[in-house]
Amino acid sequence: MATCLVVSEIRDNQLKNVNWEAFTAARQLAEQLGLTPAAVLLGSGVEGLAEAPARYGMERTYVVDDARLANYSGDCYAAAVAEVARQTEAQVVLMAATAMGKDLLPRVAYRLGTTTAQDVIQFRVENGEVIFTRPMFAGKVWAEVKVTGSPVVATLRPKMFAPEEKAVAGQVEKLSVELPEPLAVVEEVKASGGGKLDVTEADIVVSGGRGLKGPENWHLIEELAELLGAATGASRAVVDAGWRPHGEQVGQTGKTVAPTLYIAIGISGAIQHQAGMSSSKYIVAINKDPDAPIFKIADYGIVGDLFEVVPALIEEIKKLKQQD
Repeated sequence: MATCLVVSEIRDNQLKNVNWEAFTAARQLAEQLGLTPAAVLLGSGVEGLAEAPARYGMERTYVVDDARLANYSGDCYAAAVAEVARQTEAQVVLMAATAMGKDLLPRVAYRLGTTTAQDVIQFRVENGEVIFTRPMFAGKVWAEVKVTGSPVVATLRPKMFAPEEKAVAGQVEKLSVELPEPLAVVEEVKASGGGKLDVTEADIVVSGGRGLKGPENWHLIEELAELLGAATGASRAVVDAGWRPHGEQVGQTGKTVAPTLYIAIGISGAIQHQAGMSSSKYIVAINKDPDAPIFKIADYGIVGDLFEVVPALIEEIKKLKQQD
């Protein structure tokens, strides 16, 4: 039977949390289209992960285990996914809209003679065709798009599809595909503090901007984030100034996040920043400028000096935690 195929993302020999969302979305879409929900795992020594997709309804899991896939290579991975799509008669190919997903799936689509819907936030099926919704123009409008080629290829924005376990007796099959020698390989460089939460996977994100005045004040962001079990994010201005690494940048030229709670501290909220966080369920803004654009999209806003507001907020949270 034809498949709705999810390309899994593996980091440090673990399936990333965004995969659970993609598996759930694929299962729902497969049910509407009459397809078999399936996952493909690419890498070296990844067979031990092959049972996990079945917890989220993946009826089949295909494993391509090859030393040339040990590190991400756009050309090598694209060749592998395209061949798996052909062998499994994939009608739909999905992946999370992470940095890897946004790079890989257009390459796959090119090899399959089709196109890609990027950064999808929802979908529906009409007359057997999939209609995707995605933000455009820095999030100012939502567009409905349809991939006219076959298979339908799309990346899914993280935190837009709630993961839902639905265990099935999935089948695991190891596939053999022809792979080119990698032309270029992405080497992962671990930044200091590598154990921190990824902003794209966190349920709570605490972000700081230029209002913090300097990197010496970043401890306010980190302390609040630690109390809340949150990831730390940053505006582009902060990253450009060298206060924080690019991996924490939220916005049009950084990462797109959609946590349950987003706290913006000392961030004006220019449209480029809003493009990366406006899909958050609840937005809290702290800024001394009452006319800051961030207040237009915030659910809760505090107009005040962050150097007074944030320490007071930290102390109140500590008191509440002591009562628990």
